[in-house]
Amino acid sequence: MRIGLFAAAALAAAIMAGCVERKPATAAFSTEEAAFIKQSGNGVIVGHAFRTRPSGTVVNAAGQVVRLIPATAFARERFANFYGKGKYVPHRAYPADDAVDPAYSEYTRTTKAEANGRFSFDKVAPGSYFVSTQVIWGDEDAFSREGGSVYDSVTLTGKETEPVQVILSGN
Repeated sequence: MRIGLFAAAALAAAIMAGCVERKPATAAFSTEEAAFIKQSGNGVIVGHAFRTRPSGTVVNAAGQVVRLIPATAFARERFANFYGKGKYVPHRAYPADDAVDPAYSEYTRTTKAEANGRFSFDKVAPGSYFVSTQVIWGDEDAFSREGGSVYDSVTLTGKETEPVQVILSGN
């Protein structure tokens, strides 16, 4: 009985340790600062989203939504708060409460990753962006899943003649 209680307490502690307490936002979302994402450009961003499991197996972000987000002051603060100094956050560490200005999602573009984890955005206007998605595996009904959220940043100048490559692996 004591072993069972100890195991339950250890599991609860591990879950709570994974919870992320988000710092209060200091930057407000600005539609004016993000407006460039709604402009049409000549830029193309292509990428591959995946994570490598501890066993060495590569898991692609098959079918996951990939987001192109203008790197505004609001988004930079949000990403720094969520990811810290890394480019990966485990699924178990996602914040429980993630209320955000609804306009924030209106000023993003999305696509879906193909089965091989590849994705692309075309007609992208010059500017700085974050590209993010999830790479999750395990039973959807499980208490906790493996994998997490990955991102990288990219800047388009408008002078690119080739697609800009982005690798979302969390490294």
